[in-house]
Amino acid sequence: MERIKLTTVQKEILKAVVDLHHEKRRPVQGEEIAEKLNRHSGTIRNQMVALRALGLVEGISGPKGGYYPKPLAFEALEMPYIEKEVHVPVYINGKPADSLTVTDISFTSVQDPDNCRALIHVKGTLKGVEIGDTIALGPTPVQELVLKGRVLGRDDIDSVIMIDIEELLGIPKIKVGEITTKIKVKVSPETEVREAAKKISKSNVRGAVVLDRGRLVGIVSAVDITRAVAEGKEKSRVEEIMSGDVKTINENTTLRKAIEIMEKENISRAVVLTETGRIKGIITRTDILARLAALSKYYFSEKEEQKLAAMH
Repeated sequence: MERIKLTTVQKEILKAVVDLHHEKRRPVQGEEIAEKLNRHSGTIRNQMVALRALGLVEGISGPKGGYYPKPLAFEALEMPYIEKEVHVPVYINGKPADSLTVTDISFTSVQDPDNCRALIHVKGTLKGVEIGDTIALGPTPVQELVLKGRVLGRDDIDSVIMIDIEELLGIPKIKVGEITTKIKVKVSPETEVREAAKKISKSNVRGAVVLDRGRLVGIVSAVDITRAVAEGKEKSRVEEIMSGDVKTINENTTLRKAIEIMEKENISRAVVLTETGRIKGIITRTDILARLAALSKYYFSEKEEQKLAAMH
């Protein structure tokens, strides 16, 4: 099938329809398109007649009506059409760019040892994205890529951002059960702090789980123990200093999801449970970083590894 040829104005208007429809999740009114493109509403109406005739957009009448792009519109714009798309987050200078989502990433200089650049195709408005800005995106679905770099340029018509890649990381497609650490120290709520301290020190671990007749009731860390000793609470019971709000993660949770959970909950460790609810072990930020570091040795230079470490 021969590709539809559009004028520059038609392409600009059609792209605005796609972006606004993605951003607002509803039919887009002509006035909104005119405002976005700083064009007269009459021009928009005239061009919409042509775009509808070409089968690129559809219109809905009524107060809540407007225009929405048809699948052929994405083909005309050389954009991927995804019926059930996943939002890929974008951050500009550390702040979420909620109006943007990534549709495609093209690496343009993978053979150049001194440069690594990419073209980031996005949906949404590029207003506010400036040359020199720091951009971060991901993780992407399937490949689980996280990417960070500097903006070198942008194309508002095709919604493309060119960046100089500074950091690139692929999160392994593994489950937390594969890197779970076996729990070495278990104490009861009635255990004295000094006894718990001895067990943790002897086992050279950073904490212990607290079980009451086999039931998980808390977790006590080396930091908790140190603080209690500093306050003269060596003879206190563990239940007085433990954290009773224990976060648990299923062993089949993906590593990416585990990272999201730990960031959201602001925790450094979680107890891993089997499908039957049995305690399998514990996972910590250190375990995750160690797994990522092991992977990075295959792909990153020593200098790049230092960059990755600085991120954490």
